[in-house]
Amino acid sequence: MCSYKFKKRGGGGGVVVDISSQSVLSHINGRPVLQPYNNSHKKNNTCNFKISPPPISPKIKKVNVLNTSNEKIMTPKIPKSSPPISPKIKSPIKKVKNDSSFMIAEVAGSIAAARREQVANMQVQRKQRIAHYGRTNSAKFNAAAAVDSTSREAKRCSFITPNSDPIYIAYHDEEWGVPVHDDNLLFELLVLTVAQVGSDWTSVLKRRQDFRDAFSGFDAEIVAKYNEKKINSTSIEYGIELSQVRGVVDNSKRILEMKKQFGSFHKYLWGFVSNKPIKTQYKACNKIPVKTSKSETMSKDMVKKGFRYVGPTIIHSFMQAVGLTNDHTITCPRHVQCATQKPIAM
Repeated sequence: MCSYKFKKRGGGGGVVVDISSQSVLSHINGRPVLQPYNNSHKKNNTCNFKISPPPISPKIKKVNVLNTSNEKIMTPKIPKSSPPISPKIKSPIKKVKNDSSFMIAEVAGSIAAARREQVANMQVQRKQRIAHYGRTNSAKFNAAAAVDSTSREAKRCSFITPNSDPIYIAYHDEEWGVPVHDDNLLFELLVLTVAQVGSDWTSVLKRRQDFRDAFSGFDAEIVAKYNEKKINSTSIEYGIELSQVRGVVDNSKRILEMKKQFGSFHKYLWGFVSNKPIKTQYKACNKIPVKTSKSETMSKDMVKKGFRYVGPTIIHSFMQAVGLTNDHTITCPRHVQCATQKPIAM
């Protein structure tokens, strides 16, 4: 490489300048200035030092984001963390529910609209739901019978349908909910209520005469004397479960005890409601509970006294049958009739 040495000596104060052959010393303004020998560069020069201007690159125009027409050029940028975009699927439900009171307008792909449609369908199904007791065939909802409010079937309790058996309709129109004060009839309805568990009222009512013959007209004094041989023969002859026959015999003995303690069986039962039927105001049968606090209280006391098959659900059904509670719906004609009808006494 080219060497340029400037040495300053301490003693003489002179300056020694070492200049290579490729440089020349010039005096500018009285001062020595080192300048290159010439501007040409020799390939065989021992000096490898090369000073060259920066390469001239062709000018590249910077393209702005905005073009000359002031239109923004957008490039899609999808962040790595964002999930893939899926196309919207239109809701298959296209129907709109129209009613005189309100209208549900559905927007395709709207979750709220689908939810409203689901709630509307649930309300329709709730209206179609009726009790299964007394029906011979499970038929679908009869819209014509529901709309025709002037017909008698539509005004009855909703578990009475056009498919209900006539024997069950007669039981609803003549007996169910009527206050009973006859001990034998109370005993009979208690047995029938237990027998309809796992079956239905229509089947039990068709066998009502068989139960009367099997248990001597539901005379508690006679049934209480049944021995083991009589119990077995009754079960075989009338096709009644052996455990159920034993339960009837045990309950007949408890009824005799209630007669000694309270004077009669009906006085014991009606004492739970202060000798007045419980008046309810149910608008629909699906609002009627399967048990109440009163039936639970009554059930606990009867169990304590030794009665069998007297759970709170069975006792509530028994209370409905003997008129301890009037559970006819307010739209049923029997609701008012049972409240004013003369009780069935001994």
